Amino acid sequence: MEFKIIAGVLGGLALFIYGMNLMGNGLQKVAGDGLKRLIEVLTKNKYLGVLVGTIVTMLIQSSSATTVMVVGFVNASLMNLNQAIGVIMGANIGTTITAQLVAFKLTDIAPLIVALGVFLHLISKKRKHSDVAEVLIGFGILFIGMQTMSSVMRPLASEPFFAEMLMGLENPVIGIIAGILITLVVQSSSATIGLLIAVASTGALSLTLAFPILFGDNIGTCVTALLSSIGANRTAKRAALMHLLFNIFGTIIFMVLLYTTPLISLIQNLSSGDIARQIANAHTIFNVTNTLIMLPFAGFFVYAVEKLIPIKDYEKEFKPVKHLDSRIIEEMPSIAIGLGINEVVDMGKIVRENLRISKEAFINKNINLMKEVHEKETIIDRLAHEITAHLIELSNQELSDSQKLKITSLISNVTSLERIGDLAEDIVEHAENVVEEGIEFTENAIEELNFMFDAVSKSLEMALEAFEKEDEVLIERVTFLEDEVDNMEKTFRKQHIQRLNARECTPKASIVFLDVIGYLERISDHAVKIATGLEEEEFDA
Repeated sequence: MEFKIIAGVLGGLALFIYGMNLMGNGLQKVAGDGLKRLIEVLTKNKYLGVLVGTIVTMLIQSSSATTVMVVGFVNASLMNLNQAIGVIMGANIGTTITAQLVAFKLTDIAPLIVALGVFLHLISKKRKHSDVAEVLIGFGILFIGMQTMSSVMRPLASEPFFAEMLMGLENPVIGIIAGILITLVVQSSSATIGLLIAVASTGALSLTLAFPILFGDNIGTCVTALLSSIGANRTAKRAALMHLLFNIFGTIIFMVLLYTTPLISLIQNLSSGDIARQIANAHTIFNVTNTLIMLPFAGFFVYAVEKLIPIKDYEKEFKPVKHLDSRIIEEMPSIAIGLGINEVVDMGKIVRENLRISKEAFINKNINLMKEVHEKETIIDRLAHEITAHLIELSNQELSDSQKLKITSLISNVTSLERIGDLAEDIVEHAENVVEEGIEFTENAIEELNFMFDAVSKSLEMALEAFEKEDEVLIERVTFLEDEVDNMEKTFRKQHIQRLNARECTPKASIVFLDVIGYLERISDHAVKIATGLEEEEFDA
């Protein structure tokens, strides 16, 4: 009998968690690019942050995942702590939706919902229909898990040892600790609430006993974010700690309200006789009220974590990759693709600036600018390595074919930008030889180099804009300009050979000149690859 109960509880809980995760993954896919656009909203203010945190958590069915995502955004410098606190508060509200759904007691039609999802998955080959099917199957499995837990626990209500165990929860501190421990084990606050509703449905658990467990559940859900911040910067650690402090303060406030106001009676009267709905309402009221009370004091939490986790000057290390973060990649792959585009565009701006500096260093024989190009090239190489590693990690997530194709294009563009950076450094290495050996160029040669540098720089600038905006007109202009650069290279090469034959320049100057215009022509080729998203082999073909 005991084995049957244990197996039933574990199996039911496993189905509940699996169904919840399946439904969350499906909802995230259905939302698609809509989630990506939330990034713009996140940059506004903490009040919009609450709304976004609520919506995102409703979609992915996990406040822990949302908070981990926030830690990733903060670590990637996409969000400051003032913005993060709003999203964290919203995540607490969003996670109450699962409990409200569970309280509807749709167990009788759950198998039908699963059947509908499976039928949709089998008859349709469309990606969007498969995503909707995933939501339906997950939704149904969630309720089947709840039904399994409730049915196997019902006989426990009459067992003396079970009644004695629950009596121990009359101490609210023990109840809070129990909530923390259960959430730590199952790694889901929604699963803890589901388990709580299943036990309460047997008649063995009152709302008074359930409330402290709810408090502990909210504290326990912070641990995932705290663990995810271990490898992050101190600002990200502050975001995770802020979530913990918010939930601890919320628990303290409600512990006072619980014993000084008729709060429990009020919630019971809202849905008399329905313990499942009472627990769901208690969970919602707890999180919504905490947010309303503490949102005006959000600055206090920011101030507190800044004091608790100070950042020393020596810890303010330069971080080349600003947007992509493993936490975002794992929790929000659709958003990560948009961030990957931002990352590549930012890398492109550094490469274009380095090309400009290489021109100034070469034409003006400026030693300091030559050093700057070498320093920037080190950053470009590091960027290329880190961005590519993140994009490969992203490609291993569950994505649509079009999203995978986009990642392939991004990796190709990173490679092209790295090669442009290498060519800009090659130009500077020639400039260093020019200075060391006292090589001089004719006025015509300098004029041609200036002209070709400017054309190639313009081509790269338009290529990056065309890539970012997917602008067909700009792509055509980049392709046209590449033909112009090809013609320039041929014309300038011919004119330079004529100057060489006329002894207007030295053989050493000739070698450097021809190499540099060759480098510039290759940079123009890479600009077309960036604009069109073509890979090396496709372009050469």
